Amino acid sequence: MVIIVKMKKFCDLTDVELIELFEKDSISAFEEIYNRYWLKLYAAAYKRLKERETAKEIVQDFFTGLWINRKQVKIVTSLQGYLFTSIRYLVLNYKRAEAVRNSYSEILLMVNNSFDNSTEENYYYKELLERVEVEVTHLPPKCRNVFELSRNQYKTNKEIALLLGISEKTVENHLTKALRFLKVHLNILVLFFLLR
Repeated sequence: MVIIVKMKKFCDLTDVELIELFEKDSISAFEEIYNRYWLKLYAAAYKRLKERETAKEIVQDFFTGLWINRKQVKIVTSLQGYLFTSIRYLVLNYKRAEAVRNSYSEILLMVNNSFDNSTEENYYYKELLERVEVEVTHLPPKCRNVFELSRNQYKTNKEIALLLGISEKTVENHLTKALRFLKVHLNILVLFFLLR
């Protein structure tokens, strides 16, 4: 006698069942998690950022990372709790990185606004930029490496973290340290040029 066991559709599974299947590399379970939560996670990210494309990118990157790193992912709380906490963390990371980028932009703006277009001012401006490059060389090696990847090669914090095998938080810390250092030294240099 053959007994036919009818499998539940993935959309009928509970979150706990989906986690169990996901942990066994089930692409169908992952797809169901994606379909079930993508819009909710996007809404949560958008609510905090008010930027559609950035919110989409964060959620998409999260799901990509979730599948790629599935062997390391351990969901011990509820699936929903894990997903929303992860998105909240990624949004905060993005906001911190934006603050660092804005701080760097302010430094450049401060330098640009300190000079007019005369030949003498252009000379001082170029000299100042050269001195900035020198100041960057005084940063600790790891900090300098992170800064140059971010500013010269336009890598995101996530890309830098993957490239160097460090956490995004460590990348943020290095960038913050570099910008503080440069801000102090640039203020001194700008004053020096203005008082010449």
